[in-house]
Amino acid sequence: QVQLVESGGGSVQLGGSLRLSCAISGFFFSRYDTMNWYRQAPGKERVLVATITGPGGTNYADSMKGRVTISRENGKNTVYLQMNSLKPEDTAAYYCNFERCVRIVQGMCVIDDYWGQGTQVTVSS
Repeated sequence: QVQLVESGGGSVQLGGSLRLSCAISGFFFSRYDTMNWYRQAPGKERVLVATITGPGGTNYADSMKGRVTISRENGKNTVYLQMNSLKPEDTAAYYCNFERCVRIVQGMCVIDDYWGQGTQVTVSS
């Protein structure tokens, strides 16, 4: 069974930094899998923050581009989100998401989707 456990959240002041971690158990990354970080502020929808693909490609939301870096440590089966220059509007619960490619049909991955429990990030001014 795949489990995701986030850690590293906390309270920081404007301009501070945090590194979030997402440890995955029950499965190992493959080149067909994708890891994402999402965030959800109170009363708002969950939005994608960053993505890292199996081969290591990355993509970031415009709102955080230049301030966040997603990375992966395969030996520890862990994904990280380094966040710098944090702003109060970055306050949210942050969730890691594992899109596992369980089989390929007509050249497309059929995805199983897994989520962590979330870790709270609070940025004060």
